[in-house]
Amino acid sequence: MSGSPYAPHTEAETDAMLDAVGVDDVEELFDIPESVRFDDEFGIDAKSEQAAVAETARRLRANDDLTEFLGRGHYEHYVPSLVDSVSQRSEFITSYTQYQPEVTQGFLQALFEYQSMLVELTGLGVANCSMYDEATALAEAALLAKRVRAVDGDRVLVPEYVRDGHVSVLENYTGGADVTVERYGADAGNVDVDALADAMDDDVVMVYAENPTTVGAVEEHLDAVGDLADDHGALFCLGSDPVALSVLQRPVDVGADVVVGDASVLGMPASYGMGLGVFACREQFLRQVPGRLVGASEDADGNRAYTLTLQTREQHIRKERATSNICTNQAWVALRTAVHAASLGADGLVDLANRMVELPRDLAAALSEVRGVQAPVHDRHHFREFLAHTDQPAPAIARDLEAEGFAVHAVDDHHLQVCVTDANEHATDQFVAAVREVTE
Repeated sequence: MSGSPYAPHTEAETDAMLDAVGVDDVEELFDIPESVRFDDEFGIDAKSEQAAVAETARRLRANDDLTEFLGRGHYEHYVPSLVDSVSQRSEFITSYTQYQPEVTQGFLQALFEYQSMLVELTGLGVANCSMYDEATALAEAALLAKRVRAVDGDRVLVPEYVRDGHVSVLENYTGGADVTVERYGADAGNVDVDALADAMDDDVVMVYAENPTTVGAVEEHLDAVGDLADDHGALFCLGSDPVALSVLQRPVDVGADVVVGDASVLGMPASYGMGLGVFACREQFLRQVPGRLVGASEDADGNRAYTLTLQTREQHIRKERATSNICTNQAWVALRTAVHAASLGADGLVDLANRMVELPRDLAAALSEVRGVQAPVHDRHHFREFLAHTDQPAPAIARDLEAEGFAVHAVDDHHLQVCVTDANEHATDQFVAAVREVTE
């Protein structure tokens, strides 16, 4: 503590603080088990704030300056300046969980609007505010299904196209609940309905599908998935996001019981790690929703007021009654999502979503003009992204494109995944030219 360049304390000040809390040494404030205690040196020289900022900037300048055509769960749309202007106000950016409604009405109202947006987009009765990210939301859906399903069972079915990271989180998160995660087949970027039917049985607690899928294909078999889940008493969980939901089939109309996804496609740049988990479900599962719900009520004078009306984690209620041990949410990110959505309005959100169908269609057509490239691989409508088949090895093409200033995913030996949004559409002509340069 003493000598810190950011929070300087003299030895006398440190001693005074220790005396105030009744301890003799800073070490007494911590209880770190020996098995995890780090006693070595980090080898990082102390620097002033100015020197540390300069060093950080120098290191960041060493990063490659690439135009990204990456996707697979991380998407970037133009974020209006209004989002920063509102969300960086001191009453928002310094706020923690809104436990005291009398002093956090503005934040609570914004979260209520965020929930309302998800309810309208999904058609489901309840949305929380909110989850860490899409993967943990999926895991919480599986735990909810295990709790509420009328017949005993432990199997959760997910399609082959789901990203390995999501499946890993799902398996880890549900391990203590005796849930078994199994994959079922996919065909041409969509669910293989026959494979799902073969995998279904009365011990299945939840079936998961995505729209759009991991490879960007618009799912055409959602009604069939919903029917199969219903026939076996399983819950149907659908993965999507607020932009896609504004033009694709409403989850409630295809029998979805729970919707998960990532809402940070609005309000945030692609963060490659930080997200905003969507969790919406049918009203009959209200008492089983993980996390928190903001509700609207009236104060003593009859004015409309907002408060946290449901908090089902063990910090707030008896441990045995808790539905989740999730310990925080992404309230500030949810605020940014709500502001972005409100600034677009219903028509603007639909216009943005329609562009996410048109842009990949046009880019795929342009790439197909390049010798040795076929795009899209799947003969379906796509949203934001698609697979392109390459005659030459895809990893080598991806490395050559990186040298040309572009980043894409090589998903296997002969497939690139390409993502285009309003954030990188300005570079599509240069990207196609670069693909032609490295493949012909």
